[in-house]
Amino acid sequence: MIPLTPLRRVRLLFALASGLLLAFGFAPHHVPLVAWLAMAMLVFAALDARLPIALACGLLHGTAFYGLTLQWVQGVMQLHGGLSAPAAIGVHALMVLILSLFPAAFCVAVAWISRRNIAWACVAAPFLWVASELGRYHMPAIGFPWNLLGYAVSDNLGLLQLAALTGIYGLSFLVAAYGALSAWTLVERSKRAFAWWLALTSAVLPVTLVGARFVPSEMPQLVARLVQTNLPQKGYEANWHQQFAAELDELERLSIAGARAEAPPANAAPEGEASNAAEQGAASSAPTKQVALIVWPEVPAPFYLQDKRFAERAQRIATQAQTHFLVGHVDWKPGAEGRLHPYNSAALLGPGGERLYAYDKIHLVAFGEYVPWRNLLRFAEKMVQEVGDFRAGTERSVGQLPNGKFATVICFEAVFPNEVRQFVSGGAELLVNISNDGWFGRSAAPDQHLAMAQVRAVENRRWLLRATNNGYSVAVDPYGRIVTAMPADARGALDVPFAFRSDRTLYSRFGDWLAWLSVVVSGVLLALGRKAGSEEARK
Repeated sequence: MIPLTPLRRVRLLFALASGLLLAFGFAPHHVPLVAWLAMAMLVFAALDARLPIALACGLLHGTAFYGLTLQWVQGVMQLHGGLSAPAAIGVHALMVLILSLFPAAFCVAVAWISRRNIAWACVAAPFLWVASELGRYHMPAIGFPWNLLGYAVSDNLGLLQLAALTGIYGLSFLVAAYGALSAWTLVERSKRAFAWWLALTSAVLPVTLVGARFVPSEMPQLVARLVQTNLPQKGYEANWHQQFAAELDELERLSIAGARAEAPPANAAPEGEASNAAEQGAASSAPTKQVALIVWPEVPAPFYLQDKRFAERAQRIATQAQTHFLVGHVDWKPGAEGRLHPYNSAALLGPGGERLYAYDKIHLVAFGEYVPWRNLLRFAEKMVQEVGDFRAGTERSVGQLPNGKFATVICFEAVFPNEVRQFVSGGAELLVNISNDGWFGRSAAPDQHLAMAQVRAVENRRWLLRATNNGYSVAVDPYGRIVTAMPADARGALDVPFAFRSDRTLYSRFGDWLAWLSVVVSGVLLALGRKAGSEEARK
């Protein structure tokens, strides 16, 4: 057993504190400044540490960070997974442990390289961190790039524009690089280290403080209607449609009312203001342009277009509004053995009620829409009882509207940058994200989910329309601004501006180039940093 000297205790305390601090950079706290400090503390803890100590530092950081930012997992497991409180806590703990392996690997790699050269280790740190984030993305069956480091500073509109070049990984790289330079300056106390730190600070600080003033804005002429259904998350009985007939009638009225009016665009509810469907949005007496698209969220209830009742209602909405209607639903399709299987899907109905487009969700939620490794994880069977055991789609369909092409991104898919980018590569000029965040309850998860979806708009320079069951339903411009939003836990319709864009960013052309470059550079630096000479005791 390695004795805990005073310096080793300091390392462990710094690592633990860095995880706690970093958690405050994310929703619901939104304190981005702590992310820069947290990374400096973590790199400082790992530099020149013995490998077991570095491993412990990474695990402590990860346990603190994921333990706090993913607290909502327990609620989802209990409320919708049917698990007992101890079992839900156990699943959360297992998830935290798995994710903590990535910062642990980062700290071990930094410590390994610092044995040869501390400066090299600090140069390697941002590449190592981004490589670890890419590893989280590509975990077999359960890839989970939730709350990547860059999202902690993505609220800053000036810094956020970097994502158009590098994706979210560029923001992660920037914060990790600043932390590594800060740690290097503290450890070496040399003029060279301080000069590099000062140069990066001088480059980042003006962008952080005034960069938003130089970010362009757009005034689009098209209007979409986002319908927030606010239906309860509960078991779906056979007579569900009869039980909720009044609510469905209300949603139908909200979808149609005023959709064919002609005049200047409606004033949408500003972000954070109350929105009452009877007074604002679709039901507003203010003149509006004709609504070009009506959007309902990811299926929040037993909505099947194979069900005559729901199909007729959907067709009425499209025909009476005389516009296109995009709706989330469960699509039942026969498998190879002839048995019907459910798909989490979206369908576009034309003004005549005809179905013009369909998309089946490709990236399903592990333990929510399907159970990986069934033979090993029998306990998780309960977790799909309410939503069914979904099958994954295979084609990234791009739909056609009168003014341009669009793609539908369903719920969890908005967390995966390269997957959204592939829709844009396929010709999408507008992104529509439909989600049912009601599963999360009123936890930090809906806010975290929204923050990640916003970055997808910037990465691809596309308008992003986001319709959810109970919040947050918003329109995001191609530069990451939330231009209109509906309050959470309210039923209503929100008329939002949007446009089609066909230009391509560096990220939309080349994808995760920075992340894969980080993997290569990390490998080279790890090879160069292999231990030289006999092992010596570390501080």
